[in-house]
Amino acid sequence: MLTAVHPKLAMRNKITTREFYVEQLGFEQLGDYDGYLMVKKDQIEIHFFEFKELNIFENYGQVYIRTNDIETLYQEVQENKITIHPNGKLKVQPWGQKEFSMLDPDKNLLTFGQNV
Repeated sequence: MLTAVHPKLAMRNKITTREFYVEQLGFEQLGDYDGYLMVKKDQIEIHFFEFKELNIFENYGQVYIRTNDIETLYQEVQENKITIHPNGKLKVQPWGQKEFSMLDPDKNLLTFGQNV
């Protein structure tokens, strides 16, 4: 039986990635190993592998994270002055989700959504 999924995304610099996810998005660090980082917030875990040569203009890493309080999360992101993706402002999508998106320091796309 499947019980959870923990996406693995590329990162160029562990310190930069940790600062973004822990200090700006409020995740906690679960593990820090040679070339590997794990963070968690509520029931969501994201793992990162070091890829120093990553070309951020060719990175297509994406994660869709469901939430049950999109308005509060969006407000927190704005209060922390995290840049919302130009095409990712908070809005209701045709597929019945209220969503917004942002890019992390390595251009991994993070989309947050809630059923409407």
